[in-house]
Amino acid sequence: MICHLAIDIGASSGRHILGWVENGRMHLKEVYRFENRLVTKNGHLCWDMDALWNSVLEGLRACRAAGYVPATLGIDTWAVDFVLLDENGGVLGDTVAYRDVRTEGERARLEPVLPFAEHYARTGIQYQPFNTAYQLTALKREHPEQLAAARTFLMVPDYLNYKLTGVAANEYTNASTTALVGAESRNWDDELIARLGLPRGIFQPIRMPGQVLGHFTAAVREAAGFDCSVLLPATHDTGSAFLAVPARDENAVYLSSGTWSLLGVENPVPITSAASAAANFTNEGGYGGTYRYLKNIMGLWMIQSVRRELGGQAPDGARPSFPELIAAAQEAADFPGVVFTGDDRFLAPRSMIEEVKAACAEAGYPRPETTGQLMQTIYNSLARDYRRAVEELQGLTGRACTSLNIVGGGSQDGHLNQMTANATGLPVYAGPTEGTALGNLMVQFLASGEYPDLQAARDAIKQSFTIKEVFPQ
Repeated sequence: MICHLAIDIGASSGRHILGWVENGRMHLKEVYRFENRLVTKNGHLCWDMDALWNSVLEGLRACRAAGYVPATLGIDTWAVDFVLLDENGGVLGDTVAYRDVRTEGERARLEPVLPFAEHYARTGIQYQPFNTAYQLTALKREHPEQLAAARTFLMVPDYLNYKLTGVAANEYTNASTTALVGAESRNWDDELIARLGLPRGIFQPIRMPGQVLGHFTAAVREAAGFDCSVLLPATHDTGSAFLAVPARDENAVYLSSGTWSLLGVENPVPITSAASAAANFTNEGGYGGTYRYLKNIMGLWMIQSVRRELGGQAPDGARPSFPELIAAAQEAADFPGVVFTGDDRFLAPRSMIEEVKAACAEAGYPRPETTGQLMQTIYNSLARDYRRAVEELQGLTGRACTSLNIVGGGSQDGHLNQMTANATGLPVYAGPTEGTALGNLMVQFLASGEYPDLQAARDAIKQSFTIKEVFPQ
């Protein structure tokens, strides 16, 4: 049996998932799971890249111990964050996370040099306070010596691929999120980089998903116990997740539901109009030269944060399960509280619970006091924001949306799925759950010839996994 490996790393956890095709059907097997968390270093929220790399290696060893030797592997992670290497390949500074506050006010500081309206027109990338372009200019102010010493810029999955193969490259779907890549050229925007005062030489040639990067280095072969071909999937996790949507027609809306909710459609060309900029939709690069035209919504981060906080308050430290939180929300289904999930106050608060309570009261709603009321407030808010995003999407694209297709961990939340169907008035098709890892594997399946084209692979998803149907009530 020929198998392939997806290393799918999110903001809170990662997993090694094997995939193979048998009689046209896709099969998945999780062989390793690990935690990924933020740490505070030198006054900033950072990723522990040494721990992340060790987890990648441990997962490879777990594959070998379980008797599997994948023919190829691909890595996907979140976007925007990066690692800088010096002339000897050593890491410069810390890998500061997008939830850190160092980029506060960066857009306003850059407006005289590069007005956001022009920035958006060139790259098609929405405003987020943590855009890579802003992270780099903030780094230039705080640690100019690091940029001066840098020879290589790598996004997080690029860095892990470099550690596996020794090959430094920037993959397109992740590079597109930097707000430094031309929307139409799909290449680094040299003029934009120069105007921001960034060193052009650190950016690597952009490679497209589906390309083979290389094989394991000798050190990795020894550590893992086998060799493997490292292939580039859509290394941005949303790019992989969108691939795994078994959409029924071209007017279907995609929703990748995890720590973030990414709601949008696939387009053949970018939309970089002033109206699109005002609505803060983004044009991220996708597999096969497509564009993921989508809206970033806070997503399950708020629920994950509440769960962690409740665990910290419990005498035994036990966190409530997601089913327990969902049941609590259902018991408080009539609670009317609503907040704006896109408020920066929810990015990395000291207490998510207190922020939600305060924001709800400030908006004129009753203050949630029970866990159920708190959870229902978050659900109300997400469903409302999904509805607004669908309405904006229809206006900007001229499409009459026909369905909402949810992949990722959030697709398991039946309460949110029903609320989403009710709010949008669209039928919801939920699943597959492991959408991101599956999209990663689909690129590997296509590269190995196990499916003739993307449509055939998407058709196989419907035959391989349970897709739940939820209709508005």
